[in-house]
Amino acid sequence: MKFGKVEHPELIDFTIPEDHPDTAAVLSKYKEDGDTQVYVGCAKWNRQDLKNFYPWGTKDELAYYSSQFNCIELNATFYRIFPPDTYEKWYEKTPEDFKFFPKMTNEVSHLRRLNEQVYPVVDRYLEVTALLKEKLGTIFLQMHNNFGPKNWDRVVRFVEYWPKEFPLAMEFRHTGWFNDEKVAQELYHLLEENNIANVLVDTAGRRDLMHMRLTNNEAFIRYVGANHQSDYPRLDDWIERLATWKSQGLKNIHFFVHQNMELESPLLSAYLIKRLNPALGCDLHIPKNTLDTLGDLFG
Repeated sequence: MKFGKVEHPELIDFTIPEDHPDTAAVLSKYKEDGDTQVYVGCAKWNRQDLKNFYPWGTKDELAYYSSQFNCIELNATFYRIFPPDTYEKWYEKTPEDFKFFPKMTNEVSHLRRLNEQVYPVVDRYLEVTALLKEKLGTIFLQMHNNFGPKNWDRVVRFVEYWPKEFPLAMEFRHTGWFNDEKVAQELYHLLEENNIANVLVDTAGRRDLMHMRLTNNEAFIRYVGANHQSDYPRLDDWIERLATWKSQGLKNIHFFVHQNMELESPLLSAYLIKRLNPALGCDLHIPKNTLDTLGDLFG
């Protein structure tokens, strides 16, 4: 993921901002709702991107990936709607506790930009995506950088149309959604009233997307490492914030690790998992091919 890439990450202040004042209030509604579910994964499973992750001779990348991680941020569905048998194969190859978090097709978000022609596309997308059954996690819709608040009516119509049985997260990138307090509040309240997660993007060149405003009991976080030594301490800061949110009532943590150049995404994910387990009281599997390197990192 090259979004938000900068030439000199050492010059960026990666401090996680203070929470939006309404986040604690939102989380307090869920405090008595049971245990917190934690999913951590990468954005892709193909061998070309996840270098040195797969053991020699691995024939089925998804089968191996899903034996090491409990989820995937499924970016492939952004570029095309796959035939039904593809989703059925994905379902069959993965363990029963595995989750897919697929990205909405760009025909909806970028080409048609939520206009009145997107709804048949949404229906077609959901018809095949539903074949993932209980392994389907939250679907996320990422809008184009230039999709601004002038399109507010389109957002409202889309949210009203969206079938509520499918969990949804939305990612807005245009600065106008957050720079104007009135616009931001209207957006947050629309998402909150419709139980839609507000995606947080942690990337070097767009710190404004760290608005720290949760709109339901889901933290959907897209973390982009800068291929820099700061990538690891940034994860430490996230663990501290997630522990705070858990104590306030957060019930769903969905954390997806990218890098500008996908060299260490599995290792960064494993580092996060190893530290999250004691901090949040969870017991996520630590991927095998990362253990030796993690030993070096932890001294």
